Amino acid sequence: MPKDILARNNVKIIGDGDTTIMLAHGFGCDQNMWRFIQPMLAPNYKLVLFDYVGCGQSDTSAFSKQRYQSLNGYTHDVIEICEALKLKDIVFIGHSVSSIIGMLAAIESPSLFKKIIMVCPSPCFLNLPPNYFGGFDKSDLEELIDLMDKNYIGWANYLAPLVMGQNNKTELINELSESFCSTDPNYAKPFAKATFFSDDRAALEKLTLPTLILQSKEDNLASVEIGQYMHEKITDSTLEIINAHGHCLHMTDPETVFSLINQFLDE
Repeated sequence: MPKDILARNNVKIIGDGDTTIMLAHGFGCDQNMWRFIQPMLAPNYKLVLFDYVGCGQSDTSAFSKQRYQSLNGYTHDVIEICEALKLKDIVFIGHSVSSIIGMLAAIESPSLFKKIIMVCPSPCFLNLPPNYFGGFDKSDLEELIDLMDKNYIGWANYLAPLVMGQNNKTELINELSESFCSTDPNYAKPFAKATFFSDDRAALEKLTLPTLILQSKEDNLASVEIGQYMHEKITDSTLEIINAHGHCLHMTDPETVFSLINQFLDE
């Protein structure tokens, strides 16, 4: 069974440090998105990289619409990989929605995790006035999902610059667009719905592990206010706002992200 899980999620292990770091990619991406920060971490840490089912080089025959219609399915991917590798006390680094997936996994199986690092997280992308503004009206997100059905390439080309940040390198925007396009809509659409329509704000107060929140100063998907909201709700959290543009700090500002991770892990 463990081998099946490792093949299912295309698990790769790099480096051989005493501390294990699991790197979890965001929606529409794969483990390759960590390649800028990976060489910086590998000399001192054991790295576990993987692809969620339906993404990258995962075994898509393991995809179940029922399992992956909510973030719980992706959460169980993380827990099952940790259990298959017999991991304990790991550092979990999640990008975007994976920050929330890691949080849910840590609440469900606390012994697996030691610290959580969130890169551009948001517990809820929806505007729920009068007390919470996640950035998007429900109707806007429904239109975005609808566009996946009508014009998948158009959807990818619209979303990629929004996510990566229009001011960042064209090759990075193009790479993200290609990553979106290369993901089969049958797998991408359930993940998109689970990502954009979930509301995990109530779980924030249940997370008791030391948590580092890395937020971009200008992010079309997760504002600084979202980072501040999460920082207030997560008991043992540190918020670092990076003077950068876009939702993919690990790709656009890897040196800054690496420096803040190192600082946090040395504490």
